[in-house]
Amino acid sequence: MGSAKTTKAAAAASKKATATPKKEKVFHPNSRKANQIARKALRKGKMGNLVVKRNTKQNSLLDFYTFLYEALPEEGTLELDELHEVVRDGWLTRLDAELEEEQAARRKGRSKSTKEMKLEDLKLQESETYRTGMEVIDLTHARNVELFRKWDQKEVAYTGLLRFVRISSATPDTVILTRQGNHPLLQETPESGMDVDAA
Repeated sequence: MGSAKTTKAAAAASKKATATPKKEKVFHPNSRKANQIARKALRKGKMGNLVVKRNTKQNSLLDFYTFLYEALPEEGTLELDELHEVVRDGWLTRLDAELEEEQAARRKGRSKSTKEMKLEDLKLQESETYRTGMEVIDLTHARNVELFRKWDQKEVAYTGLLRFVRISSATPDTVILTRQGNHPLLQETPESGMDVDAA
């Protein structure tokens, strides 16, 4: 009796295994359904690209803010010329060793590697941004530095609470307040002598 049940079960299992899979529906290329599927695929691709771009931007901002966090003095704030020094001599030169390594690895007469070209482009872009005006966390403001020290170095959104200024290598003695900061301790009028950017 038990063997009859097992043979029936085996027969049913083999029948399922040999059954042909359902055919995929084929739509006319100009049909409404085909257009819906194409729009859905396009939207899904665009959303995926936006996520990748957003993550890349968040990672680069996180690197920059972490660099500034590590450049903070043990106590107190930075002076404006010290802030310029941190950006100019620290942030903008961080890729130099890697770039020299790539140049040394390239044999004479060979074209530049993709990595070397990307590093040069990034360095040029950052130098141009610093020349025309780079937005940085205001490390010259005591309350802002106090709040920045509380940052966990993981969440980029926290920096939205902080005060930002624009500094430039073209005019190193000028500071433009770009974001007042959303933290309640920073909700006050700007210091006298500080330009406020309307952007």
